Amino acid sequence: MKSRIMALAGVLLLVVMTVSFVGCSKADSDTIKIGGVFPLSGPVAVYGIEAKNGIELAIEEINAAGGVNGKMLELVGEDDEGSPEKSVNVYKKLVTKDKVEYIIGSLTSGCAAAIAPLAQAQKVLMLAPAATLTSITEAGDYVFRACFIDPFQGTVGGRFAAENLKAKKAAILYDIGNDYSIGLYENFKIAFEKAGGQVVAAESYSTGDKDFNAQLTKIKTANPDVVYLPDYYGTVALIAKQLRAQGITAPMIGADGWDGIIDNAGDEVLNGFYSNHYAADSTDPQVVNFVKAYEAKFNSTPVSFAALAYDCVFLLKDAMEKSGKTDATTLKDTLKDISGSYVTGTLSFDENRNPVKSAVMMEIVKKDGKLTPVYNATINP
Repeated sequence: MKSRIMALAGVLLLVVMTVSFVGCSKADSDTIKIGGVFPLSGPVAVYGIEAKNGIELAIEEINAAGGVNGKMLELVGEDDEGSPEKSVNVYKKLVTKDKVEYIIGSLTSGCAAAIAPLAQAQKVLMLAPAATLTSITEAGDYVFRACFIDPFQGTVGGRFAAENLKAKKAAILYDIGNDYSIGLYENFKIAFEKAGGQVVAAESYSTGDKDFNAQLTKIKTANPDVVYLPDYYGTVALIAKQLRAQGITAPMIGADGWDGIIDNAGDEVLNGFYSNHYAADSTDPQVVNFVKAYEAKFNSTPVSFAALAYDCVFLLKDAMEKSGKTDATTLKDTLKDISGSYVTGTLSFDENRNPVKSAVMMEIVKKDGKLTPVYNATINP
């Protein structure tokens, strides 16, 4: 009997020690993990690499200044290759294995839409840096974004074409299998026609297509003043080359998916304009400091995906400092009332946790023999 009691006491002591150890390690942890889901490989890898860089820079700066509420930030990032299915897989890994309570990502609308319902169901705070599809934040109150949404971005393109370029006729070539492309097309058309313009051609293609000459022949016949190309930089680079080869000289207009195109195209993208979240050549002190720090660390000029991801980290930081807490539920309640000045502009959230902010139009020009996006105009909500 005595040996049994001693054995039982030993087991109880081991249990108590184990619980105490686990409890202390979690409670006393001096690190706050931030999950990251982004495409580091695949067709839109530029977006993911830039976003990861932006997050790392923000974390480095915050930690160098003492962290958040005395704790250091740590990025736990995963590559989703730009695939919605893989986004789900890496999301599950981050939440179940790495035990993250907040995720920055993913970058494209399709990937972000795949994980948003999961984040809501599991009460994981999600900040989508650049996913512009409207329905993403409709998943619920744990889902936020740092970028403007497709209706506004499409509207910006339509207004810019009519008001700034004085276009009367527009042609549109879009991906019929891509929600991002479809949403932009629809809202560009509405805004352009509302401003008195006429859409003289609207042609489509399927995701992965490489030959657009049949559609471009029809567009050339319509003789538009502008051509709207709402897709990602890789596809736009292919279209632009074929478009110019057909002798179409009209200005091309696009959206934030063009960001990164100057490294993937030639002079055919000159006379091209696209809506974006910030201008790297801005004289705003916050932008100047960010660009300077990014260039020093990564030896390249940051595109909007870096700036948006950088802002996401600071939004989390501000919510943590304002609330004094780090749990996802408190942070989502605090975040909805956050407003302030960030690299991508002065920001506040609407009732659907979408930011209210302006957009800039960038123009692709040649400076010192290199393709360069430069600020052209600001379009307000």
